[in-house]
Amino acid sequence: MSEPLSQRAATATPPVLAHRIRGLSDRAIAWIFVAPTIALLLAVNIFPLIWTIRLSLTNYRSNRPNAPVKWVGLENYQKILHDPDIWNTFQVTAHFLIWTLVLQVLLGFGLAYLINKKFRGNDLWTTIIVLPMMLSPAVVGNFWTFLYQPQIGLFNYVIAFFTGADPSSFSMIGDVGLAPWAIVIVDTWMWTPFVMLICLAGLRSIPPSIYEAAECDRASKWRQFWTITLPMVLPFLMLAVLFRGIENFKMFDLVVQLTGGGPGSTTELTSINLKREAFEKWRTGYASAYAVILFVTVFGLASIYVKALNKVKDR
Repeated sequence: MSEPLSQRAATATPPVLAHRIRGLSDRAIAWIFVAPTIALLLAVNIFPLIWTIRLSLTNYRSNRPNAPVKWVGLENYQKILHDPDIWNTFQVTAHFLIWTLVLQVLLGFGLAYLINKKFRGNDLWTTIIVLPMMLSPAVVGNFWTFLYQPQIGLFNYVIAFFTGADPSSFSMIGDVGLAPWAIVIVDTWMWTPFVMLICLAGLRSIPPSIYEAAECDRASKWRQFWTITLPMVLPFLMLAVLFRGIENFKMFDLVVQLTGGGPGSTTELTSINLKREAFEKWRTGYASAYAVILFVTVFGLASIYVKALNKVKDR
């Protein structure tokens, strides 16, 4: 029988403390090691959340720290929920979120399906495809800002080559109708490799014996895809959607580098709008309520989605 954890800890401990440790149970020793981590998590995560909720119930402004703070209750929440500009930013965020998820899932799964087929240069192409997600969002934003320039940007010339339009006749980041699609394209280019890697892991986790059995039953490739490949990769796809959905809901740096939320408020996502309320208008209490609403929205949607994911995994 192995030596108890308390005895091993006491053996390695100076004699002054050894007799105290021998009297502790394994559970108590485990809590001693875990307690600092729990305290750090409480300090870093729970305390700021509680402080934000407290501020959201006041009219506090951080640029006027000496001004009297008035308790306003749920007034900030009511203003936010009845503000048409806030709902407009939610619509912009939803447009960005839905289209990036759709494109990244389709392209990511397609690339994973192709990469999973062994061919010459497989590893090289995988490395090349993964490169965009290794770059900093600030670098990607500056890089694509240059590509989107109407006069010298390569993107306009590529579009002009296929459509025959004048390259300088449109601006991807300066046009109200094109700017939302400009950020969708960049985010898709950058994060499709992430979805591809998750899907590739799912494809390679499928036992070859299942396909061999299907071939013995004379199932076509199309039938194998719909009855074997897709159902078994679906949990991985849903996991990729969860990760990318949470990240894109709080997208900030890439959009700031590309459009700054413009032109006008066409690409002003909720994160950008929250930053302006907090650090440009200095409505700290109002911005805190805004942040709480965003947190509850993401947490609620993610919880529902995780339950659906668990049901798919248990099938």
